[in-house]
This record gives sequence, C-alpha cells and structure tokens, in this order.
Amino acid sequence: MTIVKTLIVDDEPAAIEGLRLRLDAFPHIQVIGEANSVAEAITLIHIQRPDLIFLDIEMPEQSGFELIRQLQPEHCPAIVFVTAFHQHAVKAFEVRALDYLLKPVKLERLAEAIARVSELTSNSADKAQLLSAVAEITKEQQAGNAGSSKERSAEDNAEAAEPQYCIERQKLVIQDGRNPIQLIPYQDIIWIDAAGDYMCVHTQAETYVMRARLKSLIDERLPDVFVRIHKSTVVNLTYIEKLQPLCNSEYNAVLLNQKVLKVSRTYAKALKQRLLG
Repeated sequence: MTIVKTLIVDDEPAAIEGLRLRLDAFPHIQVIGEANSVAEAITLIHIQRPDLIFLDIEMPEQSGFELIRQLQPEHCPAIVFVTAFHQHAVKAFEVRALDYLLKPVKLERLAEAIARVSELTSNSADKAQLLSAVAEITKEQQAGNAGSSKERSAEDNAEAAEPQYCIERQKLVIQDGRNPIQLIPYQDIIWIDAAGDYMCVHTQAETYVMRARLKSLIDERLPDVFVRIHKSTVVNLTYIEKLQPLCNSEYNAVLLNQKVLKVSRTYAKALKQRLLG
C-alpha cells in the first residue's frame, strides 16, 4: 500500500493531537509534520513535500485559504479541510476540493475522506479548480473587509454581509437535483426518521423526503437540540412534552402535537440526561 505523507495544519494543539490519534488507525497515512500557522505550513510543505494536508480554515493570522492561495496546482497536495463551520468549506468542496471534515472529527468520516485520497490526489485539474475557488473566496473576504471602512452601495453591503450568514446553520437544505430546493428552518423540524435510503423530515405542516444517512445528518448537519432516540429516529428536544415509561427501560416520547415516538433502551439514558440537565 502506498504511503501517503501527511501534514496537519491547525492552530489548536488539542485538535492536532486528536486528529493524529485518529490517523493512527490508517497505517498508510504517515504524519510527517504539524504546523500551527500558515507560515509554518509553507515552510514544511517546501521541505517535506506532503501528499496530503489536513487543513484548518479558521486560524488567527492567516486562514487556511491563504495557505492554499500560495500554492501552485502542480505542487499542491491533496487538501482535506477541517473546520468547525460549513460556510467556508462548502464553497471549495463544490468545485472538487478533496473533502472537508467538521470538528470534532469523527472516525467514520475520516475514513471516508482518506478513501477519497487515492482517487483524487493526482488530479491536477481538480487542484487548479480548488485554487481558483479559493482565490474567489479570498477576494470576497477582502471586499467585505474593505467595505467596513468606506461607504458602499446597498447592493455591495448585501453582498458583504452574505458570507456572515450560513444557510446550513439556520436551515436544513433538501435537494435531489429534480425538485426545487427546500430550506427548512431547524426550529420547525419536529422529528426525522429513516425510511430505507431516505429520511422523512417531519414539521407541523408537512413531511419532506431527502436522500441521506441518518448518522451523517446527526454528525454533520443537525444542531445539538436534535437527539437520537432510536436507531432510525431523531427528535427535536423542544417538542417533547413528556416521557412515558415502558418495560425494559424503554419509553414513549409524547410530543407537543401528541405524536408518540418510541425511545429505545439504548438511547433512553442520554435522552433523560438532556431533558433533566
């Protein structure tokens, strides 16, 4: 198996250590260095020539985008973004960045990202697209900063404000390429349950269907107010009216709309802790 020389770039030592420990599960991933800043990373890249970089986006002096902007496509390692936020990574991911991981990094998602490495690391066209996208993002950020120091038109102000609002933090985005994109406010979602390869997203007014894995929804998209109560069900805590005990340490969760959902023994303890504090 080909060894993948890997660099970790993050300003948080704990985040680096956590990722390094998870990478121990992948023998072909060889961590050759760690950097706490863009300047350190550039030096290591020139010396070590890594094949892969796990790159934090939010860093104090220069962002991860600034690092990528200084690279050339022919010398650009594969990039896996590591971020606590969706809004930056999604833009580059849409133009074929290798992958992005949300903090805290889950081992299963890490394995998926690493599986993509051998498929895409040598594709210079994809890297060129990534660099181009990062350049555009950087220009948007600079334009937003410049706008704070001088008077701008209403249209420019709206454009500058746009990066500060992240749809995926406020609403669940449902799209399948055929139907109109649905944007469902998280506070309107009562519960979500699995139906084969699809998820049924229930609100007071309607049920929406989306193709997704329940685990990926929980790990990467749903706010903390959503809690798993069954292997196939998550519920919005704010809609639970009461818990009715059953046998075998199981419960029925009665919702405000009087819908009753089964709480399996596996998830009952964690649910009670969240409700009772």
